Amino acid sequence: MFLITEKRALAPKVSLMKVKAPYVVKHAKPGQFVILRVEENGERVPMTITEANRVDGTITIIFQEIGATTFKMNQLNAGDYLHDFVGPLGRASELEGLKKVAVVGGGVGCAIAYPVAKALHDQGAIVHTIIGFRNKDLIFLEDEFNQCSDMLIVTTDDGSNGNQGFVTNALKKLLESGERYDEVFTIGPLPMMKFVSLTTKPFNIKTIVSMNPIMIDGTGMCGGCRVTVGNEMKFACVDGPDFDGHLVDFDEAIRRNQMYSPFEKRQLDENCNLLRGVKHD
Repeated sequence: MFLITEKRALAPKVSLMKVKAPYVVKHAKPGQFVILRVEENGERVPMTITEANRVDGTITIIFQEIGATTFKMNQLNAGDYLHDFVGPLGRASELEGLKKVAVVGGGVGCAIAYPVAKALHDQGAIVHTIIGFRNKDLIFLEDEFNQCSDMLIVTTDDGSNGNQGFVTNALKKLLESGERYDEVFTIGPLPMMKFVSLTTKPFNIKTIVSMNPIMIDGTGMCGGCRVTVGNEMKFACVDGPDFDGHLVDFDEAIRRNQMYSPFEKRQLDENCNLLRGVKHD
C-alpha cells in the first residue's frame, strides 16, 4: 500500500497527487513513468512522473479524470492509499548535450513536459516553452514553467487568456522568425504531437514525442502498447515512451486509442452510477 501525502485540484478534473514511494524516487528520471492500481482488482494505469522528491521520498503525478480509474483516483485524498505503485518504468528522456530546446505541451501533457523542461534548464540549456489549453480555467503549472523557461508562451484555443491559437501556430512563428533548436520535445494529445512533428519536419529539427498508449504490464510482455515507428513495431513501455516524432505512425496510434473509448465511457458511467447509488442493468 502506498500513502497519498498530498492531493489537490489544479484545474477542473485535473489533480496533483503526491505518493510516498522512496524506492521509486531513488531511481526516477525525467520521462519515466509508474504503473498504479487504485485497488486490488483494479486497472493498471501508467502515469508519468512529474517530480521525484528525494528529500521526502514522494513521487508527484498529475492526472485528468477521464475514465473509470481516474474517476476513482479523484475520490481519494491525502491519508488514503493506492494499492500498487510500480516504477520507474520506461527509458528516461535523452537530454545530455542539448544546448537549446523547445518544449511544447498540450493540456494534461504539460505535466509530462514540465520535468523535461526543468531538467534541461537545470543542466544549463536555453529552454523555450509553449503550452496550450482549451481555455484559461484549465491552465496549470504556469508559474513552474516560468521558473525553468527562458521564454514561455501560453496559448488557449478560445483566447480567454489573451493569446488565442494553437501551440503549432506559436512554434511555427518562432521557427519562421529564425529560431533554431537542437531538438523539440512535445507532449500532449496524439493529434497535437502529430501536427507539431509536421511543423518541425520542413525545418529538419529532430522532434521527440512521448507516447502513452494503453499499457497493461509495463514490461513489454503483453504487447498492448505497441506503436509503429519507422515502419517497425515498438513497445512504448520498454522502447519508449520517447520516440522520433517524424517516424511515428500517428494515424495508427490514434485509431488504436479510439478502440477503447466506448469501453471507458461505459466503465465511467457505471462507477458514477454506483457512487450515486443508481442501479446499473
